[in-house]
Amino acid sequence: MRVHVVSDVHGNSRDLAAAGAGADALVCLGDLVLFLDYADHSRGIFPDLFGVANADALVELRTARRFEEARALGRRLWGELDRTGASRESVIEGAVRRQYAELFDAFPTPTYATYGNVDIPRLWPEYAGPGTTVLDGQRVEIGGRVFGFVGGGLTTPMRTPYEISDEEYAAKIEAVGEVDVLCTHIPPDVPELCYDTVARRFERGSAALLHAIRTTRPRYSLFGHVHQPLVRRARIEGTECVNVGHFNATGTPYVLEW
Repeated sequence: MRVHVVSDVHGNSRDLAAAGAGADALVCLGDLVLFLDYADHSRGIFPDLFGVANADALVELRTARRFEEARALGRRLWGELDRTGASRESVIEGAVRRQYAELFDAFPTPTYATYGNVDIPRLWPEYAGPGTTVLDGQRVEIGGRVFGFVGGGLTTPMRTPYEISDEEYAAKIEAVGEVDVLCTHIPPDVPELCYDTVARRFERGSAALLHAIRTTRPRYSLFGHVHQPLVRRARIEGTECVNVGHFNATGTPYVLEW
């Protein structure tokens, strides 16, 4: 059995269309939407609306953890757009819908997918075709092994669309229970797995996920979210914990075989 795993697709539909080649199934751990590419500030919804110079400024503020200034910049820019008569919600949703139409069309059959923190879950049923199974706090058997899926991220100052409370996230982890492969968007709360060496900050990992790994001991814990992690893999209580990679940048899936 061969399963390809991707995360943090962020608009890379070209490589996504080939990501399932040679595999029995594709697993996607979320973050399909590209709002702003931190490596190329000309790509994404934000620069399309407000220009590259404003994207440069936003990235600089966020990287310096000057979140209140970043929010002030965003409020000013969106305020200017609001004065044109277009609402922020309708503009963002229209751009996300265009990306989702292209990305879901690129998924091979079968694909098993969960949400990332920048995704909008309520839109997924409109775009997920019969070959794509969307799971969140749920399990599925793939090739004789049980895979559990938990989507989304925890609350942060970034205020991305699908951030939830620690309690809600822990409840989804508990609902999944014992599995062979635990698939999440965010990593367990291990500093080496959570630190982004380019953004120079710790992303939020889940303590509930770490507890589940230690107590239920799946064969694998697979995740993404941290684009340039200090450590890509770690062994915890017999579980191989793997950051499957920043697919937007690499275009290469992680391969799981048994």
